[in-house]
Amino acid sequence: MLYHLFIPLTKYISGFNIFRYITFRAAYSTVTAMFICFLFGPYIIKLLKKYQVKETIRREGPASHYTKEGTPTMGGIIILIGIIVPTLLWADLTNHYIHLVLLATLWMGIVGFIDDYLKVVKKQPKGMVAKKKFAGQIMLGLVLGLILYFYPPSPEFTTATGIPFFKHIAIRLGVIYVPFVIIVIAGSSNAVNLTDGLDGLAIGLVGICAAAFGAIAYITGRVDFSRYLSIEYLEGAGELTIFCGALLGSALGFLWFNSYPAEVFMGDTGALSLGAALGTLAVLTKNEVLLIIMGGVFVVEVLSVMIQVGSFKMTGKRVFKMSPIHHHFELLGWSEPKVVVRFWIAGIIFALITLSTFKIR
Repeated sequence: MLYHLFIPLTKYISGFNIFRYITFRAAYSTVTAMFICFLFGPYIIKLLKKYQVKETIRREGPASHYTKEGTPTMGGIIILIGIIVPTLLWADLTNHYIHLVLLATLWMGIVGFIDDYLKVVKKQPKGMVAKKKFAGQIMLGLVLGLILYFYPPSPEFTTATGIPFFKHIAIRLGVIYVPFVIIVIAGSSNAVNLTDGLDGLAIGLVGICAAAFGAIAYITGRVDFSRYLSIEYLEGAGELTIFCGALLGSALGFLWFNSYPAEVFMGDTGALSLGAALGTLAVLTKNEVLLIIMGGVFVVEVLSVMIQVGSFKMTGKRVFKMSPIHHHFELLGWSEPKVVVRFWIAGIIFALITLSTFKIR
């Protein structure tokens, strides 16, 4: 919005040329997102308390979590406002990459909101039936995949996906590209949802990934940088840096209220939409495989659940004291803040490894 307002005025006031710079708009998108969260967060939390939108703690979880009973949930509303409003303010709204990432974020935000509403307001313990929730993820992946296959956002965009640590090597997916996108979107969305079990854990990791994706989007959208690093140049993809800035700012702003002890939980409204946003960023920047490294902590969380379930079904024994794995460390005696901070450190390491792959080829 501001981009479209001030760019035409550059013919009269040269200073408005600053709005052409992605770095400037990304920085202020980040600041705006944080400001929005700080401004509206307390009001939304107060409303959630007023209308008894409170978390119910599962009895099969760690006993230390019982004290969290009654904490407001559906705080993902704060996150969504913090992402969408700054993106609309600072991004080029004619950019198709922006259209697609906002579509994915809002789509899964609505699915998560319905799930939270059924669980918390309508008092249906299971919320949206798992099959329906999964159907929402599949439909998003299908729509996104078909749009990208038939109407790519830029001429350079193809169905190929890059391979980390290798130059000029890509897997051309052809007709299986759409199912591939579905897997990425559903996988990333569920991974963030599974990780959202400790105060500040998931939102902190999302913020780390947002910062890394911001750098990747900026490089991918510049001819000089992408050519120097021998990665695929995608015209217009740099505008995703604005979205990543909003995502980072919203993560930091929400963390203010979600850090231990949490004043509010994001719920599925936040977790599903954030996971979809990360998956979509990976797809749009052609780094779907690299997402496995960047989201290493999310991957470990998912694998811990799969291993635990598989082991119990086959042998009747559990590998971990409890899954997802963050609960395992809690039961080993680690305090909740210690688990969270150490997982953040691991997330930072994974992000740095991810960025290093653009040079180590």
